[in-house]
Amino acid sequence: MRALLLVNPKATTTSERSRDVLVRALRSAVELSVEYTTRRGHAAALARSAAESGVDVVVTLGGDGTVNEAVNGLMTAEAVLSGLSGPRAQVLPALAVVPGGSTNVFARALGLPRDWVEGVSVILDGLRDGRHRVIGLGRADDRYFTFAAGMGLDAAVVRRVEQARLRGRTSTPALYFRSVVGQMISKEDRKSPPLTIERPGEAPEPDLGTVIVQNTAPWTYLGDRPINPSPGASFDRGLDVMALRGLAVTSTSRTMAQLALRRAEPHGKQVVHLHDQDEFTVIATRPQAFQLDGDYLGERQKVHFVSVPEALRVIC
Repeated sequence: MRALLLVNPKATTTSERSRDVLVRALRSAVELSVEYTTRRGHAAALARSAAESGVDVVVTLGGDGTVNEAVNGLMTAEAVLSGLSGPRAQVLPALAVVPGGSTNVFARALGLPRDWVEGVSVILDGLRDGRHRVIGLGRADDRYFTFAAGMGLDAAVVRRVEQARLRGRTSTPALYFRSVVGQMISKEDRKSPPLTIERPGEAPEPDLGTVIVQNTAPWTYLGDRPINPSPGASFDRGLDVMALRGLAVTSTSRTMAQLALRRAEPHGKQVVHLHDQDEFTVIATRPQAFQLDGDYLGERQKVHFVSVPEALRVIC
């Protein structure tokens, strides 16, 4: 069995020594090649090339951004996918994820241990036993995502956090909390919410201040605490959505408190829920912040979301 290990050298939870241990462990089970990412988009290019060269498994060591890039590389391996009529998971390499980032939402949603050593043990057992799970993905225009996407307040908070990290701040629950508060009091889009959800054959959902799309639950974590706008979201179903009508401080703070207290599902007059959606489009009257799998991707005025069932095999 041939495998490629994609290493993000900036992975926050591992050292050079621990990466050497990981390589030796994987080489006990597979014929392993190792590549280090050097720039944004590099993991996608490496994963795509690996799929087209006949690799059986792509292993990532990094955070959710590295995983997202690897998935997009696999899902766009045209030399493998050309002429395929059934699920892509039938022909694409399997994905194995070693948690190496600060949050690791995707790995934790799969039930993998937070500790990378324990995660490697699970992967080795899965490789030796031939054990895997087939999951669905989400797609936003031409970009795939594994666990979540968002427009509006959600993505603007991600933008604030990324800007703080570029200034040397560490990603912590406190940083996210301050970013949420800072964005809420900025008054941006509060009086005239710019977002509308349009679905085939359904009435539009207008006047939305933020749209959170989930392919699984939870949406994210604050430390050990799962944050779950759509707790019923699953890799095995379509996409779930929670949106807020407007961003009034009182009602938005109430919804955030419901999320923090782990209620079954946020509720209130300003809350919109859509479950198990095959496709929909989010349209904005002016450019809005946009994020996929926790990475800020700039501003958009229109994004088409699609559920992609049985998309990928994952070792877990």
